[in-house]
Amino acid sequence: MVDKVLLTGANGFVGSRLLSLLKYKELNVKLLLRSKINNYETFLCDLGKDKIPKLALMSVDTIFHLAAYNNDIQDSSKSRELNRLINVDATVNLAKLAVENNVKRFVFISSVKAGEISKSNNSINQSDPIRAEELYGDSKREAELKLLKIGKESGMHISIIRPSLVYGPNVKGNLQLMLSGIKKGWFPPLPETGNKRSMIHVDDLVKAIFLVGYDERANGGIFIATDGRLYSSREIYDVMCEILGKSASRWSLPKILFDIVSLVSPQIKYKINKLFSDASYSSENLEKLGFKAQFTLKEMNETIF
Repeated sequence: MVDKVLLTGANGFVGSRLLSLLKYKELNVKLLLRSKINNYETFLCDLGKDKIPKLALMSVDTIFHLAAYNNDIQDSSKSRELNRLINVDATVNLAKLAVENNVKRFVFISSVKAGEISKSNNSINQSDPIRAEELYGDSKREAELKLLKIGKESGMHISIIRPSLVYGPNVKGNLQLMLSGIKKGWFPPLPETGNKRSMIHVDDLVKAIFLVGYDERANGGIFIATDGRLYSSREIYDVMCEILGKSASRWSLPKILFDIVSLVSPQIKYKINKLFSDASYSSENLEKLGFKAQFTLKEMNETIF
């Protein structure tokens, strides 16, 4: 019997690739979205405003929940409200509806921001103490805890993936900004500071998401997803140049210049600190399930399916 799947967030960078994987696996997929995708049964719903339609969960075996709100504005009351409404309340409501409708499996896409960023030479494991500082990370961690409680009380399979920084074709966010800046010639050559950042290709990530959804050993677990490598910000810059067919500059701007620029405003300081900070994680638990990443950053534009 073909598994029936409900997918949220299918319009996003990761969600669209997961949808491609589910189609490749020939599963019966329906979508919960704010806007329709052709050729799929779609239930229109804004998770920040609307009640989740119960019909969307009818006869569903597995839910992959990717829809989320993410905003870097730290002190915005609107951001605080939307993190609560979408990342926590809507997630918990969806899980409760899943239990009521006898859904067998619920896979939640969280974030490494739900855990603590490494301040040592050791990579973080999902069992490390939690001190998430950002609104997004806090909301994701709260949702994790509530989902695990629901799973324990109901017997529904709950598994959680925390992706590290995601790359791949048509990447979004800061990586896209870096690519665009290098291509146009305005992004500065970064100094080598020796910082360590974990990353993962979007197609490797969706393979991991699928794995924890259907492997019984993943029930009740939190799994960090990385490609098993660590990159410094300078290495990321060099690889981006290579991908674009440009020669990486042999020189670099001294780190002290970035430190001086960071004094201009708290927002700029936040972005520069983020650029050079460590974000090192371990996907050991995922690898125990048999996961092995296929790509590295150099294969950023390659695809599996």
